Amino acid sequence: MSASVQYFVRRTQLERAVRNAIQFARIRGDTLGQELKCRVDFGQQSSEGKALLETNELLFRGNFRLKIPYKDIQKIAAVDGELRIRFPEGSAVFHLGSAAAKWADRILHPPSRLDKLGVKEGTKIALIGRFDRDFLGELRERGALTIKKGADLTLVAAERPADLGSVTPASAPVWVVYPKGVQTITEAAVRSAGLEAGLVDVKVASFSSTHTALKFTRRKS
Repeated sequence: MSASVQYFVRRTQLERAVRNAIQFARIRGDTLGQELKCRVDFGQQSSEGKALLETNELLFRGNFRLKIPYKDIQKIAAVDGELRIRFPEGSAVFHLGSAAAKWADRILHPPSRLDKLGVKEGTKIALIGRFDRDFLGELRERGALTIKKGADLTLVAAERPADLGSVTPASAPVWVVYPKGVQTITEAAVRSAGLEAGLVDVKVASFSSTHTALKFTRRKS
C-alpha cells in the first residue's frame, strides 16, 4: 500500500471516529451543563420532558418548550423538591426532587470560567497561542502559574485550522479554545486534531460568548 493510500485510509478512519464520537455525545445528551428528566408546570400547561441547566440559561423540552436566561429570572426558590422560577413570561415549577436545591444554587452562583477549566490557585498552566488580557488577568488573580514545561494544564488558542497543529500528545489535560459557529474551524476538526495526537475529548465548556473550550486527556491504552 502506497504512502498516499495509507494517509487517505488513516484520514477516513479518523473522520469516521469523529462522526461517531459526536453522534454518541448527542445520543447520551451531553451539554454544557446538566440535564434531568422531570415534569414542569407552566401556567395551565404541564408536561414530562427534559430540563437542561446550561451555562447562561435554563431550558425545558417537552410538549412545550421553555428558554429562561438567568439574567431574566426575577425570583427563584427550591421548595420540597420543586425549583420555582418567576420570569417575565410567567412562573414555572420544575419537579427536580433532590436536585432542586443544587440547581437553584448553580443558577444563583454560576461557576466562573476558571472554575469550569479546573484552574485553582497554584495550578501550573502552559498557554499556546494568544489569549486576551481579561483572561490573563483572571489567571493572575486566581494565583495560577504560567510555565512552558511541566504544566498541570495546557490551553491552546485555535483561531484557524493551522493552530490545531499545536495540539500534541500530553500527559496533562489539554483544553482547546476555538471560535463558536464558524466553518473555518469546526468541532469535528478540533476532535480530529485531538485523536491524531492520541487524545480523547472528555468535556466541553463555554469559554466566552464567542468561544468554546474542548477538553482532551490522554487516551487509555
